[in-house]
Amino acid sequence: MNHFITSEQLKTQLGKVVIFDCRFNLMNKTLGSEQYRAGHIPGAYFLDLEKDLSSDVQTHGGRHPLPDVESLSRKLRTAGVNQLSTIVVYDDSRMGYAAHAWWLLRYFGHQQVLILDGGFTGWTAAGGAIDRREPTVKNGNFKANLQQDWILNREDILEAGPAITLIDSREGKRYRGEEEPVDPIAGHIPGALNYFWQDATTEQGFIKSDEAQHQRWAEVTERDNLVVYCGSGVTACVNLLSLEMCGIKAKLYPGSWSDWCSYLQK
Repeated sequence: MNHFITSEQLKTQLGKVVIFDCRFNLMNKTLGSEQYRAGHIPGAYFLDLEKDLSSDVQTHGGRHPLPDVESLSRKLRTAGVNQLSTIVVYDDSRMGYAAHAWWLLRYFGHQQVLILDGGFTGWTAAGGAIDRREPTVKNGNFKANLQQDWILNREDILEAGPAITLIDSREGKRYRGEEEPVDPIAGHIPGALNYFWQDATTEQGFIKSDEAQHQRWAEVTERDNLVVYCGSGVTACVNLLSLEMCGIKAKLYPGSWSDWCSYLQK
């Protein structure tokens, strides 16, 4: 299955697909919406990581808990999403946020989701048009159908023990506990392997070849029950995308390290 659309292909599909701009910056949380207002792909609606694609943070559950089902469903309907809509998502962060939206929408039961290869920068480099207007509110008929078996929580992981293989998607120095810029405790879940999510794409934000993806995962192809996590369940979705390109099914631990370490605090 192809999970991507090129800028040239998208140019021919404007007005025929539902587009979501997913740009975000963890260190400047209004930057994505500011960038959207400054210029976006024509017809694109904005999905904010923390306002639309996450629910309220609690004591446990991580920094970006899965969104409220009805709230996100309503947002999708106002963008005109129907059961048969093709959705295109993009960001400007090597798919870190677009892949999260891609995974979430499919988790919500909508399978026709494509990621813009190369993101917004690739679009502008290809001469794609830019618009500053917000598209009109529409009335789609989207209805969620959650794929509950796509996720595991902390209790599931503890119960499964060595029966699962954990994939930590963060940068090596965070995985090793050498530094932790976001969460209160450094380190990783015991037994987890480290596969940095950015290794799935080029520095320009294009997905690497199928062959490169297969090479990435060569050492885990014989393992069953892969569970992927990162800091808060967002960029781990790039690894889920990479694995799916290789025909390898894996689950997400949505709370990820930010949930796990919340139980380690005194």
